[in-house]
Amino acid sequence: MADNAPALRRLAAILAADVVGYSRLIGKDEEGTLARMKVFRATLIDPKIAEHRGRIVKTTGDGLLAEFASVIDAMRCAVEVQRAMTARNADAPKESRIEYRLGINVGDIVIDGEDILGDGVNIAARLEALAEPGGICVSSRVREDAEGKLDIAFDDLGERELKNIWRPVRVYRVRLDRTGLVSVPRSSAERPSLPLPDKPSLAVLPFQNMSGDPEQEYFADGMVEEIITALSRIRWLFVIARNSSFTYKARTVDVKQVARELGVRYILEGSVRKGSGRVRITAQLIDALTGAHLWADRYDRDLTDIFAVQDEITGTVAAVIEPTLAEAEQQRVLRKPPGSLDVWEAYQRGLWHFYKYDADENKIAQTFFRRAIVADRNFAPGHYGFALAQHLDFWLYSAMSWTEIAGSGLEEARIAVSLDDKDSMAHAVLSFMRQICGEWDSAIAEGRTAVSLNPNSAWSMVAMGHALGWGGHQKEGIDYLRRAMRASPHDPLTWLCTFWMGIFHYFSREYESTFVIMRELVHARPELAYRWLAAALAQLGRAVEAKEALERSIAVSRTMLERVTTQRPPWMRSQDYALFLDGLRKAGYRA
Repeated sequence: MADNAPALRRLAAILAADVVGYSRLIGKDEEGTLARMKVFRATLIDPKIAEHRGRIVKTTGDGLLAEFASVIDAMRCAVEVQRAMTARNADAPKESRIEYRLGINVGDIVIDGEDILGDGVNIAARLEALAEPGGICVSSRVREDAEGKLDIAFDDLGERELKNIWRPVRVYRVRLDRTGLVSVPRSSAERPSLPLPDKPSLAVLPFQNMSGDPEQEYFADGMVEEIITALSRIRWLFVIARNSSFTYKARTVDVKQVARELGVRYILEGSVRKGSGRVRITAQLIDALTGAHLWADRYDRDLTDIFAVQDEITGTVAAVIEPTLAEAEQQRVLRKPPGSLDVWEAYQRGLWHFYKYDADENKIAQTFFRRAIVADRNFAPGHYGFALAQHLDFWLYSAMSWTEIAGSGLEEARIAVSLDDKDSMAHAVLSFMRQICGEWDSAIAEGRTAVSLNPNSAWSMVAMGHALGWGGHQKEGIDYLRRAMRASPHDPLTWLCTFWMGIFHYFSREYESTFVIMRELVHARPELAYRWLAAALAQLGRAVEAKEALERSIAVSRTMLERVTTQRPPWMRSQDYALFLDGLRKAGYRA
């Protein structure tokens, strides 16, 4: 072709192929590998290309580029080559098998002598790199042209950003069974619908790898496996195992159909996209029965440590899913008349009233928890739900004395743990109860168990922080409370964690920190915050302000102040109690 001759263009189907692990094979046995490749080319690949009216454009050490007049010819050639290669490799050791990856695209090409150029060629090469050993990847145009004309099936791998290609390309994988034959997917009618279990049920589908980088498949799959493991720790949630969820990998699915086939109500799905040293992860939670989107979020992170990113996203997603699902279940139960509630639903109705964080609503919550217990004495959540409601009766509403809660609340929490020793919430509630009784070591042990069973649960972290702080390990306790607040940043009980942190700072003689915290809390909980504010100001030597805070504490609730200063509460260590009274006396308090 003359240098000034115009480039010729035509539409063609392009097949790109290369040998998987070529460098490894050559390094292990160069002479043998080259000899076997030569045989495969002469007896299989070249004849098949010619048989299907193709032309080999060029070859490299480990691959080749061919063009065909039609997509059908290219697809038939590719399938027959891979089928034959699978048969030839059947008796060969896995480590020495010669396996090809194939990529097929259709598009405009530029003719340059015997060579062909252009995006059509480049895309075929990128598709080949995405294929599995012994597999075939094609573009959407190829799939459209071949579908219905060949008895083959495709898995949708989603849109991919391919190197040096300006727009994303939708990629499909040709589905090959273990014998190398192209398989046709089973119809939905062949998979019977499974009944829903008697508790909330969820499947986590494999996240789509939206990057052009096949390495991100491992990152995405690993993250999904960790999310499944984390969610499986939630005892009230039925989670589909990884092996079943991953049968939907790289498939375009209807979440309602998936839910029917797996027998679940909720579906968690997402995607991963990597580029320029960053990764973007999106996730969404869907009620498959109604199609409603319950939650969605996006995470953009630097990939300085890919495993740290994986752990962070896993923990964050798992921590968010639990309360979101709990709220969805409560909303579902609210639509049913109280008389028709089963054990689980009675418990969920109790939680709905409990989370109102109101004294009267808390009493109603206890009636529903009792109903669940009466309906099934072996239902652990009913027992610890009742104990937790009593715990709030004591801490928030002053409706119970510590002697009352040390009796019934402790007993219900013990029963819950005896019924289900693997339920993190049961151990968390038992930790709260033991702490109120002044059993610090036992409370810390229960807290550690709760965290180990579900490290993403805010309640477990609160229980651990509460037990450590009152038990003399204030700095570690504050750290756990901060982690709990991070795990549930919009929690209505954040103020209570903050209040305990202020107290633990005081016990650590960090009076300035106590002052800052209690000064903020006097607007929300003056009956609790003013007395600690007075003690902290007095220890800081700010006598006038301390006296004023003490007077306000007396004005807001003299009874509560007298109750806590007349007798040492059992959850407060004697040395900590003495330090508290010392601050109040310096502020001017006289019992």
